[in-house]
Amino acid sequence: MALLSKSCLYGLRTAIYFAKHTENGYIPISEIAKELEIPPDFLAKILQKLTRKKLMNSLRGVKGGVKLGKPPGKISLYDIIQAIDGDNIFRKCFLGLEECSEETPCPLHDNWKEFRVNLSEMLKSSSLNYLIENREFLRIK
Repeated sequence: MALLSKSCLYGLRTAIYFAKHTENGYIPISEIAKELEIPPDFLAKILQKLTRKKLMNSLRGVKGGVKLGKPPGKISLYDIIQAIDGDNIFRKCFLGLEECSEETPCPLHDNWKEFRVNLSEMLKSSSLNYLIENREFLRIK
């Protein structure tokens, strides 16, 4: 089971790229897609979700493109995941059981609940700034 969708993983990579290149202003989607090897149409849909949540700003036209909607230190990984995948990762059963709930827990329910809470807190406290400060480890361009 993948915790994050492919869209979300691409969204995180894209946001990190923007955080590293904030001084460049608006960057054309085609340039980002080429640099990160993401299909342009797929990237455009991801960026629409991030723009709707005010995590990105877009500008149409010849000098248009996309840039971060907030400073990198004000955007958490949680914000990005929430904008693209919603909060399913923080609510759904690890085993994918529809009937799993507080009232009828599956065998992993309590352990998974604790993990989800810790994961949520970690993602909320991890900003794009934190990642770009450690970009050598991540091999971010």
